Amino acid sequence: MADFTSGFWSPFITIATLVAIAACLLLLVLNSRRPPPSADNTTGHVWDGDLQEANNPLPRWWSGLFVITIVFSLGYLWLYPGLGARDGASGWSAAAQYEAETTALAQEMAPLYARFQGRSVTELAGDARAHAIGERLFLNNCAQCHGSDGHGAKGFPNLADNDWLYGNSPEQIVQSIAKGRNGLMPPMAAALGSAQEVEQVAQYVLSLSDSSSDAVKAALGKPRFATCAACHGADGRGNQALGAPNLSDRIWLHGGGLQAVVAIVNNGKDNPMPAWDDKLTEGQIHVLAAYVLSLSQPGAPGARP
Repeated sequence: MADFTSGFWSPFITIATLVAIAACLLLLVLNSRRPPPSADNTTGHVWDGDLQEANNPLPRWWSGLFVITIVFSLGYLWLYPGLGARDGASGWSAAAQYEAETTALAQEMAPLYARFQGRSVTELAGDARAHAIGERLFLNNCAQCHGSDGHGAKGFPNLADNDWLYGNSPEQIVQSIAKGRNGLMPPMAAALGSAQEVEQVAQYVLSLSDSSSDAVKAALGKPRFATCAACHGADGRGNQALGAPNLSDRIWLHGGGLQAVVAIVNNGKDNPMPAWDDKLTEGQIHVLAAYVLSLSQPGAPGARP
């Protein structure tokens, strides 16, 4: 990736763009010249037996439009970004326009969210109007990972159950949305020993949730699980302060079964969630947190059975 951000690419793109425009102009000039006349005013090219190419120059109106297009492109490249890293004389940028439009929209929508600001997240979770607005925010910003119904997918937590990596208090949900999370498990193969010992620990992990496992290997892996207990707890029930998953239920964020557990133990997992406080306002996060909370509450507006 570093190759595409080096100082080489900006001048390369600039030169390539200008050479391409100059080549188009040269092509136009060459094709505007009338070829030497022939007796029958043809070029000598014949298709389908009798279809001949006439020896005529390009129409002036077409050549004029082509020149106007080239002049327009040069003017555009002078005013706007397009020549490598050059900003353009107008000072316009997509990022600046996005920021301006985002700020204007936030100011326009501020009165809407202000009416919810004085109410708690728990209270808003049962408010039909706040639920409808929160659902729209969720679909626009969160559904790509967690699904339109909040049920998640492999690697993306289910928000519609009662299994929470970092807790489901209003404050914890707001914190997760605003500041993001970084679920990080280091590779444990070296700490646990051989591949056989890793499998034994994985068998013990599976046994914690009464999943299919080898009882003998699980018993051998139990003492070595002490290495994992610092995060997951001695009983494997996890630690919400660290975002360490509960291993004693049958909810597997990255897939269950011996092969999946062994892979996680060997390779670890880095599972970040981005922060949204630079994209959503405080009022939007407040309403969105209420909607997320409502997904796991059967009596909330629009809750699924």
